[in-house]
Amino acid sequence: MTGWLPRIKLNTIHAKLLATYLMLTAFGTSLMAGYILWSFYDYFMRSRQADLDNWTSALSESVADALEEKDIQRVKVLVKRYGAPQSVTLRVFGQQGSLIATSDPKLDSQVKDWQLVPGMREALKNHIEQGIAKGVLSNEDRLYIARPIERKGKLLGVIRMSMTLEQFQRQFAKVIWSILGTLAVTIILCALISSRFARSLSKPIEIMRNFAIRLGGGHFGDKLTIHENNELDQLAAELNRMSERLASLDQERRVFLANVSHELRTPISNVQVTVDALKGGAYEEPDLRDRFFQTIENETKRLSQLIHDLLDLGRLEAGVAELEKQAISLHGLINRAVNAVEPRMRSVRISTQVNVDNLIILGDPERLLQAILNLLDNAIKHSPANSQVVISGYSQGKQAVIQIQDQGKGINENDLPRIFEQFYTTDPSRKGSSNGLGLAIAKRIIEAHQGSIIASSSPKQGATFTVYLPLKDK
Repeated sequence: MTGWLPRIKLNTIHAKLLATYLMLTAFGTSLMAGYILWSFYDYFMRSRQADLDNWTSALSESVADALEEKDIQRVKVLVKRYGAPQSVTLRVFGQQGSLIATSDPKLDSQVKDWQLVPGMREALKNHIEQGIAKGVLSNEDRLYIARPIERKGKLLGVIRMSMTLEQFQRQFAKVIWSILGTLAVTIILCALISSRFARSLSKPIEIMRNFAIRLGGGHFGDKLTIHENNELDQLAAELNRMSERLASLDQERRVFLANVSHELRTPISNVQVTVDALKGGAYEEPDLRDRFFQTIENETKRLSQLIHDLLDLGRLEAGVAELEKQAISLHGLINRAVNAVEPRMRSVRISTQVNVDNLIILGDPERLLQAILNLLDNAIKHSPANSQVVISGYSQGKQAVIQIQDQGKGINENDLPRIFEQFYTTDPSRKGSSNGLGLAIAKRIIEAHQGSIIASSSPKQGATFTVYLPLKDK
């Protein structure tokens, strides 16, 4: 006991489980022991009462015969034969309650009024009375029965028989102590078993708690191993997935910060170098000065656009970007986007083919226009001269489908899953002058409208971006 009790800490799952098991065990075993003791006691008392009833019923017939014949000596012989002073006391009384015969004359000679003896008054009134009472001149518990003796409706007397319960009570006390000892041993054994069982349940929970603490401390990517074949395994699997996701998010955060630092540093460095050149005398040369001012203007615009895109992306990912949803004509939305990029497309000799059904969607027109423009911008950057961008729109179930297909070099299959990542510019076929946030922003805008976007591509056959948006309910 001393080996495991000190290790139990209060207010822990282990302690609470152990206390619950012990209380249930103690309550259950105590209830069972109490029921067994009560059943044993009740069975003994009822059987002894039945014995007294049967004995006095049989003796009353013989005594009634002797009383009718006024054969008192015969009555005394019967009483002496069936009475045993050490355990059973038998007495016969007359019609007025006077003692006629007794198996314990020495004791009974001291009794002056037999009317006060339990059961006598009721028996003299022709009622059978039985129960437990103290001895006539002692404090020991005795089981008694007082039965009227009658013949042909006439009361001839009373027969009273009692037996001591002292021996039974001693035996019953031994039984109680035996059961209590067994109960104590059972509780101790159950405590040991319950402690191991409670530990088997609480240990995995403690392991998961420590695992969660490590996650909270920034130790992402750790793996939790629990083999319980129950709900705890499922919980451990979810915690592992959460750990992997946190590790992935932490890595994305680090890459994002590195990319942001790089993207911000480049235009700032260009501006700084240009300003230093102007200070160094380039200002004096008109052509060089104009070119440097143009560089400063371009880099400032680039920096402004990057900051604007970063703020947009942050608001969309945080879910705080407000969407002014309204009914929008999909055909009108696509036309607005195409008209906005038409001058640029003409300058690089790229044409469009638009085939959009007249569908109504629900969303923020300006945000959706921004997403479409980002997709068109991506298509223009990676389309060769004299090529065509095909834009189509149609319904599919309860969704509107928008497809934008270019005729560029396409996207490598290994890079398709990452095409919507922030600052993704790994694939040389998708490099351009952008900051790498356009597709990421388009994806976040579409997802904010409960839609989705996927990219598909075949080598040297261009890329296709497919957008799914919910149609407006009719």
